[in-house]
Amino acid sequence: MTAIEPAPPPDAPGTEVRRVVTAGTALWRDHPQRSLETLGRQVLLGREAITQLVLAVLQRRFPYREFIRQCSFMTGVSAAPTVFVAIPIAVVVSIQVGALVNQVGATTFVGAVAGLGIIRQGAPLVTSLMIAGAVGSAICADLGSRTIREEIDAMMVMGVDPVRRLVAPRLAAAVLVSMLLCGFVVFVGFATAYAFNVFAQHGTPGSFIGSFASFAVADDLLLALVKAMIFGLLTAVIACDTGLHTKGGPSGVANSVNSAVVSSALMLFATNIVLTQLYNTFFPSKVV
Repeated sequence: MTAIEPAPPPDAPGTEVRRVVTAGTALWRDHPQRSLETLGRQVLLGREAITQLVLAVLQRRFPYREFIRQCSFMTGVSAAPTVFVAIPIAVVVSIQVGALVNQVGATTFVGAVAGLGIIRQGAPLVTSLMIAGAVGSAICADLGSRTIREEIDAMMVMGVDPVRRLVAPRLAAAVLVSMLLCGFVVFVGFATAYAFNVFAQHGTPGSFIGSFASFAVADDLLLALVKAMIFGLLTAVIACDTGLHTKGGPSGVANSVNSAVVSSALMLFATNIVLTQLYNTFFPSKVV
């Protein structure tokens, strides 16, 4: 029989190093696995919610009242912040673009650069911030509160599908409100950039509008709306999944809201980069 070696004393040399290495290895193995599990769960929830949404519409059992109520609620929590964020961003874009075109002597193209910058990047980015911060947090807080009050479990016991009853209408409302917010940001941002250029930078109104009309195409606005639609879809899925898996009482709701907002923002910014690169690859800008 082999003798069992005694365990090293707690204060033996190298014990703390081994503990740190063991803890770091466990942390490295735990977080990627949990992240993949969460991602897979959200993909399944999104697929099920879209399926239930289509089936509910085809079977004429879609909860339109809940859909309208969610649209009204999401619009109420995001419309005012959108305006207050869109105006400063448009002003900053106008200042930076105005300074640049003055340096290179291309003042006649200020309308095209500012307008396209707002439509292609400014509007989707502002929409993503508002969707993740206002709409996503509201959805997660609502479903998280229902979860800790065991309302979701009660619905499942009564045979009511929470995905069809709660997730599907919020998904559709988030997509619709995101597209409307994006169009609203485009209007507010362009109007702000025009007013700032004409009245503050003493630009020519006709030159601003003319250069913008020469370079802007309908595909730019279509890309912004498609981005907004995808942003709303992703935010709703992440927020609903996080809210439905809330644990720990009221403090758990706060943690879930924080997790949903951070995850949504990171996902939306990454998605914006991917969509922009794909659009520039398959639909390159043409020289006029």
